[in-house]
Amino acid sequence: MQEGPDHDHLPGEQPDDRLMPPGQRGRLDRPVRHYGPVPKVRDRDTWSMSFGGATKSDESFVVTLGELEQLPKSSLTADMHCAGKFTTLDNRWEGVLARDVVEAYPPLPGITNVIVYGQYGYSANVRLDDLIADNAILATRQDGTDLAPEHGYPVRLIIPHLYSWKGPKWFRGWEYLLQPRRGFWEERGYHLRGQVWAEERWSYQETHPGRLPSQSPGSEGPGGQDVEG
Repeated sequence: MQEGPDHDHLPGEQPDDRLMPPGQRGRLDRPVRHYGPVPKVRDRDTWSMSFGGATKSDESFVVTLGELEQLPKSSLTADMHCAGKFTTLDNRWEGVLARDVVEAYPPLPGITNVIVYGQYGYSANVRLDDLIADNAILATRQDGTDLAPEHGYPVRLIIPHLYSWKGPKWFRGWEYLLQPRRGFWEERGYHLRGQVWAEERWSYQETHPGRLPSQSPGSEGPGGQDVEG
């Protein structure tokens, strides 16, 4: 399966001149898409996250954002792909790589799936291999400034090669799973993995992987929604 490059283009290229995943269109602005209200955060450093489930030590770890930021800092440039068929371009993310968090709070051997959480109980299924990819980051800054409240302040998960509903805004942690479990949008007809370069938008593709939505009539899928975490 094609994963797509970590960097799909050179910064400064025009949207029409660069490689896009199937079915996506590029744009330079950043529309706001999410389910539910925007939380009010009084103290970013005390924002807490939980890393639990089938951990190697059989413990759950509650960590503040201030504590999480004691891990090495990283940055990357990547596009963000919404299942609503648009791609926002040239996002510069700063934060902590998800793989460093997995290393700090590891799962049992053999774990393959994780449920990641956002505020208000939002959840999404993510494969562990995707979570520890080089480009998966718990981002606290975008384009040189703190995340805007509507874009996930104080922290959101970014996995650029997956559709953006897999990266919750207002990130609250994850749970290592003994068995795969569907998250909020996966329960509503979206793909269990959501790999952008394979155009894994809808759950029917899990049993019919060769049927690309962009090549089918009526390809909007369940409700035709633009979705994010």
